[in-house]
Amino acid sequence: MPKSSDDRPYLRGVLSPVVTPFKANLEIDKRRFVAHCRWLLDNGCDGLAVFGTNSEANSMTVQEKIELLDALLDAGVDPGRLMPGTGACAIGDAVALSAHAVKSGCAGVLMLPPFYYKNVPDEGLARYFGEVISRVDDPRLRVYLYHIPPVAQVGISLDLIARLRRDWPDTVVGIKDSSGDWSNTKAVLDAFAAGGFQVFAGSDDFLLTNLRNGGVGCITASGNVNSPAIGRLYATWEQQGADDRQRALTQTRSLLAKYPMIPALKAAIAHYSGDPDWATVRPPLQALTQAQAESLAKSLAEDGFTMPGLARPGM
Repeated sequence: MPKSSDDRPYLRGVLSPVVTPFKANLEIDKRRFVAHCRWLLDNGCDGLAVFGTNSEANSMTVQEKIELLDALLDAGVDPGRLMPGTGACAIGDAVALSAHAVKSGCAGVLMLPPFYYKNVPDEGLARYFGEVISRVDDPRLRVYLYHIPPVAQVGISLDLIARLRRDWPDTVVGIKDSSGDWSNTKAVLDAFAAGGFQVFAGSDDFLLTNLRNGGVGCITASGNVNSPAIGRLYATWEQQGADDRQRALTQTRSLLAKYPMIPALKAAIAHYSGDPDWATVRPPLQALTQAQAESLAKSLAEDGFTMPGLARPGM
């Protein structure tokens, strides 16, 4: 396993951007969150990218994220398996979250670019990342860039990666590419993977192809519900039948993708746990309608999908 300059092993494999459970009053339900994180780590996930897009992270305050990370650590979750999302439009918010993650011993942080102002030059983005890194001022900080132009509409170019790698080679160590464009992921791999840059695909649709081209795994929304199967492919990707296992993953994801992804993931967890409160999302998102949730559950059942061992109410 490749190592950083401080000799810590890199986090790699299957990571889930963990969905965040809310109570009826929209407060975060820490008990359900911890239970779901434990289920994921026991069922195919090598790590957890808490506070990602599917976590509804940008509907949460900095303090809520800090308290939720602390709840995981207090519950005994290994910080070496955590890659919290710490990107924010405000430099100070990104610094506060990143510094707390580093001090907590997290394996790395997943950092969005500042996304409110559009069409900004690479120079501005480089200054942003540089300011965050400089202000955190900790050699243990590992930044994984988060490229998700379909949502953020502010991307991370090859030139920007090259500059950040030049300026911060021991800090900017990887990327999650959620562009949905394999040609972009391949370009990143071709340019930087040989130098140790850790490339995660942003969807399990690309897991096998990413691994075959020098990538290190995936950080995938559907990992919230299908982590056993995704983890199985990661563990056996060099073995016979890998293409069939990849096709099965793609089929399951396609069923979820017929609906808005975050409400669909929560509806699936609500169904398989028998816990309807799991379906709650924070505005401006909306939960699936009853008809949509029933249709999703029916299609997943017809596909033979299960979530064994999922925590039930009163766990």
